[in-house]
Amino acid sequence: MRLLTHLAIVMATALTPTACSAATAPVDQSADEAALKASTNTWLAAYNAGDVEKIVALYSDDGVLMPPHAAVAKGKAAIRAFITADTAGAKAAGVKLVNGSSTVGVVGDTGWEAGSYTVTVASGATVDSGSYISVSRKVNGQWLYIRDTYNSDRPLPPPTPAAATEAK
Repeated sequence: MRLLTHLAIVMATALTPTACSAATAPVDQSADEAALKASTNTWLAAYNAGDVEKIVALYSDDGVLMPPHAAVAKGKAAIRAFITADTAGAKAAGVKLVNGSSTVGVVGDTGWEAGSYTVTVASGATVDSGSYISVSRKVNGQWLYIRDTYNSDRPLPPPTPAAATEAK
């Protein structure tokens, strides 16, 4: 019995370092997290400048953009069409997107960022605010959006009287 106990202690001692070394060591993902945040900053700056192609380049070929109050845009052509119209409307309205706080995470070649934004006018007044979440995949060293969605914290404006009459 003592031999069996001694053998169990020896085996447990011998296996303990192996079990500990098999644990995954923490990986420094700060560069990937910074790259994900940089993509969002690039997106916002390009949007405010009306640089549609710079925005489209941030999406994978099969990327999906899910904007509020609009149809889902699947693929670069649909994303380009939506962004072209949306940035033109923003420019005409004199609005600017401003990034808020965010959090990021990375697991392998998939990353995400979730955060907030505001929409301001030339006077600096905030006319809208919302949140977003973007999921990206690392392709050939570059993070590309595969799913991107955002929403507004504000309620929809009431329908115009003509639209309300047509709905009846």
